[in-house]
Amino acid sequence: MGISKSDYSKMADKASPNSPKLLNAVKAFLFGGGICLLGQLLNTLFESLGLGERQVRLATPALLIVATAVLTGIGVFDKIARQAGAGTIVPITGFANSVAASAIEFRAEGQVFGIGCKIFTIAGPVILYGILSAWALGVIYYILKILEVIS
Repeated sequence: MGISKSDYSKMADKASPNSPKLLNAVKAFLFGGGICLLGQLLNTLFESLGLGERQVRLATPALLIVATAVLTGIGVFDKIARQAGAGTIVPITGFANSVAASAIEFRAEGQVFGIGCKIFTIAGPVILYGILSAWALGVIYYILKILEVIS
């Protein structure tokens, strides 16, 4: 005999209490903003060290990616993400975390079939839809240029 939908719903509600949505939103905002602030501080630091604009544009995201991968590897990024929630999904750190976490998770399966095949399991859709979106926007931009809607 099965369980009724209402009984199941009551059990599910009891097992998973409501999350504090406002607190989670504030945490996500603060942590995400903090990551962006860190990026801006790195930009300013690199500029003050005399790096050119091109070097600053390369060094800042590279450092954020490496730092995120290292923090993921030693288990610190997951602890931050538990508190920050969606705030850690700031594009560059979220992407670096998803790639590093997949590599760590599947390393036991070997370098080729583990890391090599599974490293983009989470990040793959981001890459796919990012490229697809860029292509679609490029086509729209091209059409608008032809129609002289934009100059």
